[in-house]
Amino acid sequence: MVSNERHNEIECISPFPFRSTFVPGLAPPKIPDGEKVDFDDIHRKRMEKDLTELHTLIEAHFEKRKKEEEELIVLTDRIEKRRSERAEQMKIRAERERERQAKLAEEKARKEEEEAKKKADDDARKKMILSNLSFTGYKQTQPGTKRQTEREKKRKILNDRRKELNIDHLKEEKLREKAKEMWDWMRQLEAEKFDLQFKYTKQKYEITVLRNRVSDHQKM
Repeated sequence: MVSNERHNEIECISPFPFRSTFVPGLAPPKIPDGEKVDFDDIHRKRMEKDLTELHTLIEAHFEKRKKEEEELIVLTDRIEKRRSERAEQMKIRAERERERQAKLAEEKARKEEEEAKKKADDDARKKMILSNLSFTGYKQTQPGTKRQTEREKKRKILNDRRKELNIDHLKEEKLREKAKEMWDWMRQLEAEKFDLQFKYTKQKYEITVLRNRVSDHQKM
């Protein structure tokens, strides 16, 4: 009776006629006849499932963390190895640079020593030339000093080497031997002449160079 009155009130209030709500395709779960629903068992199974999923997530997290830590260790070792290799390379480079600087210093000292020795030899040679020139000038100024020119020296040498030919009494065979002897002697004289000319040219060049050095030294 009350339900009918409530229904009538709703129809009076609502502008639309009251209809029952119908949801197609949905049906309440059927409970088997004669069986009871164990909500505790359902809750327990759900908790076990959630716990299993939680354990799986935790294990995956720690596995990922372990892998990241291993990768970090590998990366750290690699960085440390590169740092060590870099330090070794810097050490080798520094050692090579020290060796290079030492060689440069040694080469510089050697060159300075050679230059100093060369300068000392040049100075000694200049002093000797100046002394010889002074002594020669002193001898030339002395009265009664007999001077012998180069032409006189050559004439004396030629006179000493000149041989008288006595071939009037020689026969043909002896004349041939004498001619060969004279030919060999002339070849020897030509060779000596060439050597003397070369030596003279060389000495003349050395004297010119030394005089120029002495002149430059006096200007300084």
